[in-house]
Amino acid sequence: MSSTSLTRPAGSAHGTRVRTGTPVRMRTIVARLLGWSLLAGFGVAVLYPVLWMVLSGFKDNQEIFNQPWGLPGELRWENWARAWDLGVVRYFTNSVIVTSATIVATTLISAWAAYGMCRLRLPFGNGVALLVLGGLLLSPTVALIPLFRLLTSVGLFDTYWALIVLYTAFRVPFTIFLIRAYMIELPRSVDEAATIDGASSTQIFWRVILPMSRPILVSAALLQALFAWNEFAFALVFVSDDSLKTLPVGLMAMQSRLLTDWPVMLAGLSMAALPTIVLFLIGQRQFLRGLTEGVGK
Repeated sequence: MSSTSLTRPAGSAHGTRVRTGTPVRMRTIVARLLGWSLLAGFGVAVLYPVLWMVLSGFKDNQEIFNQPWGLPGELRWENWARAWDLGVVRYFTNSVIVTSATIVATTLISAWAAYGMCRLRLPFGNGVALLVLGGLLLSPTVALIPLFRLLTSVGLFDTYWALIVLYTAFRVPFTIFLIRAYMIELPRSVDEAATIDGASSTQIFWRVILPMSRPILVSAALLQALFAWNEFAFALVFVSDDSLKTLPVGLMAMQSRLLTDWPVMLAGLSMAALPTIVLFLIGQRQFLRGLTEGVGK
C-alpha cells in the first residue's frame, strides 16, 4: 500500500509536467513558424522587385507588356551593353567619385568631432553638441537658393566639389551623433593607458579609438554611401554639365532619350542598384553590429 501511494504521486506529477509542457512547446513552435513566415514574406517583398527589375532588363518591350511577371525568353545582353554605352558608364563613374569622397570626408570628420566631444575635455562641449544637433533641423531643400548663390560665388558650381561639400556638410551632424553614441561608452582605461605610454590625443584617436570603433564606422560609411549614391535634388540643381551628372540624374536624362525602350532603362537601373547591394552584403555584419551596439549604449 505504501509503495502504491508513493508511486502514484510521482506518476501524477510526471503526467502533469507532460500535459503542461506540450502546450508550451506547441506555442513556441507556432510562434517560431509565424516569425519565420513573416521574415520570409518580408524577404520576398524586398527581393522580388529587385529580381523583377534585373530580369526585365533581359526582355524586349513586347515581353515586358505581355508577360510582365514571366521570365525572359532569352538573355538579351545587348540591352545592358546599350545602356552602358548610352552613358551609364559615365554616370556610374561620377557617382563612384562623389560617393567615395563623401564617405571618407564625412566619416573622418564626424569621427574626429565625436572623439573630441566625448573623450576630450573641451570648453563649451555641451554647447557645441547642441549646435551640431541643430544642423539636423535644416532641410536641404529649403537651402537650395542660398546654396546656389554660395557655390556660384566661390566657383564650385557645376563641379564634383559642389556635391562632395554639400553631401558632407549635411550628413556630418547625424554621423557625429551616431559615432558619438558608440564612442561614449568605450572604456576610459584605454585612453589612460595610452596616455601613460606617452601617446598624444591624436595618436590615441588614430591607433586606439578608431580601431575600436570599426563597427560604427562601417555603419556610418554604409549609410553615407546610400545617401550619396541615391541623392537627387542637389545633383539636379548644382550640376548641369552632362559629363558630371551622377546616376540618379543621369538615368532621368537617359530616359528622355530612350522614350519607350524600357528594357534598356531597366538594365541601367539594375546596374545603378548593384553597387549598393554588393556593398551592403559585404559590410552587413559590421553594419548591424555597429547600429545595435550604438542603440544599446
